[in-house]
Amino acid sequence: MKIAVRYYTKTGNTKRLAEAIARELQTEALPISTPVTEPVDILFLGNSYYAFSIDPEVRDFVRSLDKSKVGRIVNFGSAAMLNSTWKKVKAEADKAGIPMDEREFHCKGEFKGIHKGKPNEEDLKAAAAFARKIAG
Repeated sequence: MKIAVRYYTKTGNTKRLAEAIARELQTEALPISTPVTEPVDILFLGNSYYAFSIDPEVRDFVRSLDKSKVGRIVNFGSAAMLNSTWKKVKAEADKAGIPMDEREFHCKGEFKGIHKGKPNEEDLKAAAAFARKIAG
């Protein structure tokens, strides 16, 4: 099974989750500025809420994906206030014709002193376990 990990982060929290997932799956976590050029069965996509939506860079990345190269997207991320970005990412994936896995990983992330130290080691281990379960 071919797997890719891409992420978008402003604080570094989602990058830490992406790296934990990539380590578990023996691949590399890359920013969304790195296109998915090889066919993959699963694309783990890390992102968060910014101003009550996904960042336009995430939206544009998902829209740019080639549906013949991505089997499905698995969403993951962290946020201080809001939770899942799954519905926002799915809306873009639907436009691109790429299926979204119903499962996702989400945890609290530190932002301006809220949720200090998050994601922590426990969160990183949980993200890795989630990825292992998805990749089977």
